[in-house]
Amino acid sequence: MEIGQLTTDEAIALENKYGAHNYHPLPVVLDRGEGVFVWDVEGKKYFDFLSAYSAVNQGHCHPAIVDAMTEQAKRLALTSRAFFNSRLGEYEKYITEYFAFDKVLPMNSGAEAVETAIKLARKYGYEKMGVAPEKAKIIVANDNFHGRTTTIVSFSNDKDARKNFGPYTPGFESIPYNDLDALRKAVAQDNVVAYLVEPIQGEAGVNTPADDYIRKAKAICAEHKVLFIADEIQTGIARTGSLLAVCGNCTCAGHCEQQAETYTRPDILILGKALSGGAYPVSAVLADDAIMNVIKPGQHGSTFGGNPIAAAVAIAALQVVKDEKLAQNARRLGAIFRAEMIKLADEFEIVKLVRGRGLLNAVLINDTEDSSTAWDICVSLMHNGLLAKPTHGNIIRFAPPLVMTEEQLMQCIAIIKSTIASFEKK
Repeated sequence: MEIGQLTTDEAIALENKYGAHNYHPLPVVLDRGEGVFVWDVEGKKYFDFLSAYSAVNQGHCHPAIVDAMTEQAKRLALTSRAFFNSRLGEYEKYITEYFAFDKVLPMNSGAEAVETAIKLARKYGYEKMGVAPEKAKIIVANDNFHGRTTTIVSFSNDKDARKNFGPYTPGFESIPYNDLDALRKAVAQDNVVAYLVEPIQGEAGVNTPADDYIRKAKAICAEHKVLFIADEIQTGIARTGSLLAVCGNCTCAGHCEQQAETYTRPDILILGKALSGGAYPVSAVLADDAIMNVIKPGQHGSTFGGNPIAAAVAIAALQVVKDEKLAQNARRLGAIFRAEMIKLADEFEIVKLVRGRGLLNAVLINDTEDSSTAWDICVSLMHNGLLAKPTHGNIIRFAPPLVMTEEQLMQCIAIIKSTIASFEKK
């Protein structure tokens, strides 16, 4: 069977028959991508307004990233960490200088990186903080999304993610998001080693906290000598209009600790998704020596973590962000997008609320979470040439590649407006 020969119905039927039903995709079968566009197997062109959950910030098939990947793949793909390789050290130097940390622990998926940060925080707590053996506690936020491993779903309050996957891993306490009083009370307890938090909760519907929440949360953690762990897997790498969401309004590419008025430096930083431009699984955990050095040989690792292809791809992906000023573009276009969506909310009752930062935005549909309205709107958007996806039932997340131009954005806004208008009339 040749590539591109399947019809939409045939491709969907194959997935439904032979694949586990752990996702509920829109009924579109994508075959090719370039920049902000994707094409289905019949050749229809769409604007991508999801960016593979912000993994494709640099746009689909960015030539610099693809070239880096293919050239390295032809030379050396994998050694495991049983040996040194010629690309890893170069990458480690690049990324640690880019984000201004002493060391990086390379992994593959976002969930692996979160698990790494959890292990790192617990070990640091036992060996450097004097936490009682087997008593380490990590504080998390309600409505979090950090992945779907057994440990991670243990501290999720998403019923679908948790139900029938127990027994659950102990050692976590969940508090309300964007609630400094709850955080202050939680970290004052004995044996608390860290607070793990998303600067903006993407999967929860782009739940954006108060402007000073992250800065004050870090200060509370510092006061109680508790590690502050920022999960920037979805929000990082320029998505929110700055290099990291914790950067606030800073648009620099690295050395953000110099921007004291806007930057909240986490003790542990978790990255993934756009770290590779969506071309290859790459994730990373960054921390300074005092924290990272508690990990010794044999205590944590991954066969593919730090492989030569991943190293080459990540360097190229980060360089694209800097060279093409994607953080600045995300900030500028994000402001335009939210302003237009707010006009839409003023005009149509079906749009209840607009929120976000940079090009990570969400529109709350004025219907119940168990309704199909948001899904139906996304299907209609698909027919009109734009791909987005609902989350939590009645929220539509809009997150296009950061290489989008203003002209392209205005075309997308016109599609969204006309689609919403058609539902208002129903």
